[in-house]
Amino acid sequence: MGFDPVLLWLLAAPAWVLLYTSLVPLADLAFGLTPLARDTRLGEAVWFFAYDTPKVLLLLTGVVFAMGIIRSFFSPERTRALLAGRREGIGNAMAASLGIVTPFCSCSAIPLFIGFVSAGVPLGVTFSFLIAAPLVNEVALGLLFATLGWRIALTYLTFGLAIAISAGWVIGKLRLEGWLEPWVLTIQAGGAGIPAASVTWPDRIRAGTEAVREIVGRVWYWIIAGIAVGALIHGYAPEELLASIMGKEAWWSVPAAVLIGVPMYSNAAGIIPVVEALLGKGAALGTVLAFMMSVTALSLPEMVILRKVLSMKLIVAFVTVVTIGILAVGFLFNLLIA
Repeated sequence: MGFDPVLLWLLAAPAWVLLYTSLVPLADLAFGLTPLARDTRLGEAVWFFAYDTPKVLLLLTGVVFAMGIIRSFFSPERTRALLAGRREGIGNAMAASLGIVTPFCSCSAIPLFIGFVSAGVPLGVTFSFLIAAPLVNEVALGLLFATLGWRIALTYLTFGLAIAISAGWVIGKLRLEGWLEPWVLTIQAGGAGIPAASVTWPDRIRAGTEAVREIVGRVWYWIIAGIAVGALIHGYAPEELLASIMGKEAWWSVPAAVLIGVPMYSNAAGIIPVVEALLGKGAALGTVLAFMMSVTALSLPEMVILRKVLSMKLIVAFVTVVTIGILAVGFLFNLLIA
């Protein structure tokens, strides 16, 4: 009846590692088959797509497989009980802290988000992770420290964590689990189908394989569509126009920066050079940081991918709560600097 699942994954694991560590040369190789130049907008967009698509799909497969194995140790009910036993907000703080040491862009963080949700982790806690992972990570903080100083890096860390924890806490309080897509609820209801005490490692491998088949099979085309949108925007971002809008003192510059940032796509490390360039052209610090937060935490490609997991009502609630937090950070930062 086919391959032994343990042997199959023992063979697949080295191939996964080899592919993931070779993403840049593979993207260069694929790009070299096109007649495009890398220093053009279209060329940059095509290279970005060639690099990010396998990266996110590999992450999705690896993380979902690992979460499937973990679910064989802990049923959804046990996971919920573990988190529910803590004081209000502790779970959100733990999830947000995990996000800091997870250097993923928003689309890359979604595999873990899906794994958490499908394992029965409370929705508000998973959102704290989803917000913190792209918004605040050690790579971004290191670059902020190197380019803008420790005060700005520390302030950004503080505000980023505050948004992730408070937004996740609010979403959790609203009890919106019923707004997940039905297939996610079905996975949650199924739990780990076998008692933990009687599970063998082949059983766990099969559980991970089934998780990959069930989850990756449902979302891979949404991921490709989301990255395609992000690649086009990544290659055609109008930097001069952004600087002219964000340099104005008008009250609407902060919400305008957030609106501009939403359809863009980059990780926190990738957007920092743009932030530095905008500040060098006279843009206000709070406005630019609000822009950076909206790019990393509210990207349009992220919403496209999340649509496969969340209902439109839940996406709207998520975007609304996070946007309020980002606007508050932008206005407060500008006030403090002034």
